Amino acid sequence: MDTLTKDHPKCLIDFCGKTLLERQLDALRRAGIRETALVTGYLSECLRGRGSKEFENPLWSQSNMVSSLLCADPWLREDTCVVSYSDIVYTSETVSQLIASPGSIVITYDLKWQALWQARFTDPLKDAETFVTDPKGRLIEIGRRATKITDIKGQYMGLLKFNPSGWALVKKLLGHTPETEVRAMDMTSLLGRLIAAGEVVDTVPIEDPWCEIDSLSDLELCRRLPSLERLR
Repeated sequence: MDTLTKDHPKCLIDFCGKTLLERQLDALRRAGIRETALVTGYLSECLRGRGSKEFENPLWSQSNMVSSLLCADPWLREDTCVVSYSDIVYTSETVSQLIASPGSIVITYDLKWQALWQARFTDPLKDAETFVTDPKGRLIEIGRRATKITDIKGQYMGLLKFNPSGWALVKKLLGHTPETEVRAMDMTSLLGRLIAAGEVVDTVPIEDPWCEIDSLSDLELCRRLPSLERLR
């Protein structure tokens, strides 16, 4: 993100008059969520007081998403939690659909992914990953390099939900995984390992607009795409 994250984390970048974090918190609150915890790392002092609770990952520069998520274990093991990446924007209706979906581990995915990926990339297949579900909507493949569009039923959004029993399954799997692998693990890899171990990961197809900000070009594109007007 060049100099935009020199003095604050990416979630505090301005997106059409509000930070990414403000837009996420607004969507979560409109969906009925009243308590929010932030897992912090880089420039964590910038995020103090912005959530009901803060969990700090002191090894943020040496670890990945799953290590950060583990820092929120006190909440995840006690109650059902919606988990959001900090660099995505979505509607409250999307959050409500996720909350309403049964299942111990549930993820949202974008049914209309192709239009957004074509706007972001000359060749969507260079970035898009496989995403396949069974007839019951259970995830059966995620995160592999896609060679054809038919390998991609949608795109994982970075918005998911765990209830305590689902989180216990995650902890059990990670308990049998070497520490070095856990530190390097991203969320897509975790989901892939869960389904490889025979665990059920349910999915919620989403048609509402959403976006992720991975680069300066993403930020500019998402600020002007007509299809994302509702997010602005």
